[in-house]
Amino acid sequence: QVQLVESGGGLVQAGGSLRLSCAASQWTFSLYAMGWFRQAPGKEREFVSVISASGTNTYYADSVKGRFTISRDNGKNTVYLQLNSLKPEDTAVYYCAADPSYISIKTSSGISYWGKGTLVTVSS
Repeated sequence: QVQLVESGGGLVQAGGSLRLSCAASQWTFSLYAMGWFRQAPGKEREFVSVISASGTNTYYADSVKGRFTISRDNGKNTVYLQLNSLKPEDTAVYYCAADPSYISIKTSSGISYWGKGTLVTVSS
């Protein structure tokens, strides 16, 4: 059973930065693609970014491209999301996801594991 624990959320002013972390309990972390999703108040959860198991491939939602960067450290079983140039519309609970399939995360389909989320609030 994979357990994912997010951290790093908080309150930040527009234009600021945060780095989210997601620590995984699974020792086969390096075999899993990892992703980030977010859910804003009153809205459905949406895809943000995905990184392949090796870290070679990444993909971003258009809304965050150029501002957010996903990375991973397989030695630490951790995936990161660097959030720069934050906007009030980035306010959401951010969730970490894990699945053996990169495509599953990219298409938000049949994802195996989810974290409980960390709240990011961007003030104007």
